[in-house]
Amino acid sequence: MAATWIDLLDPSADELRAKAPKELEETALQQLLAPPQHEDEPRPTLQGHGDYVFGVFLIAVVVRAEQRIYYQEIDIVLTHDTLLTVRKTPPGHDPACDIDVVKKGMRPDDSAGMLAYRLIDEIAERYLSLVDDLDDAIDELEDAVEAQPADQTRARISILRHALLHIRRTLTPMRDSVRRVIDNTVEVENGKEVFEHEVEVAMNAAYDKFLRATDGLDLARDLLAGVRDYSQAKIANDQNEVMKRLTVIASLLLVPTFIVGLYGQNFRVIPELHWGYGYAYSWGLIIGTTIFQLWFFRRKKWI
Repeated sequence: MAATWIDLLDPSADELRAKAPKELEETALQQLLAPPQHEDEPRPTLQGHGDYVFGVFLIAVVVRAEQRIYYQEIDIVLTHDTLLTVRKTPPGHDPACDIDVVKKGMRPDDSAGMLAYRLIDEIAERYLSLVDDLDDAIDELEDAVEAQPADQTRARISILRHALLHIRRTLTPMRDSVRRVIDNTVEVENGKEVFEHEVEVAMNAAYDKFLRATDGLDLARDLLAGVRDYSQAKIANDQNEVMKRLTVIASLLLVPTFIVGLYGQNFRVIPELHWGYGYAYSWGLIIGTTIFQLWFFRRKKWI
């Protein structure tokens, strides 16, 4: 049986009450009207509530030019013949998520459960694209480690690390929610199935995408840890190079200091003291030993 899809963008309370299924409880209405907040709340979920199924989904969007991530929230209410979606515009960001591609792909005979699957599958597909974007950002960061300042690299690593943690906190519960649909544990209580067997089978594709996205996040975390280790190794190597040069300078000054100190002793009888070429001899000794050290260090490739 064909289902009705009601899609609302930032609805008012009156508009939502007019379009929402009559089975919807007041607590669900309040959650649908709540402004979007995307630190740790609302947590993505998909649960049965008597005569309907209520879900919250978040889509993470990367803005690479500004090096930030924001979240687009879409809430769903599902009955056996109606799908209600409420899209919320993130404050200070781009408009709410665009689901035109899902609407174009729907079929006239799609049930409400199948419509929900098509929407969830598109969300999963976007997370796969998000992971690819993160991998590209990490690759660019790794290429820039040699050229950019270390503090800039550390700041970028910190931003990406927090982004990965936040994305995982939204991705994992959505993956688990889809798994509950596959296991037939999310349904209504009036005896009419919302997720028919065909939908449960189709949900495997969405679950597989969420699973691949989760694995991709784990790989991205490992790649980011590799960049961090590479950056720390570069810092340590740069410090070693500085210490090596300082050590060479100290060694070059050590022998002349010894020679000058040797002839600066307050003894009356010093062999070169009354020698006419003594001053030139000491300078020759200082220059000769310095040149020898430079040759030796260069041969050892220390400088």
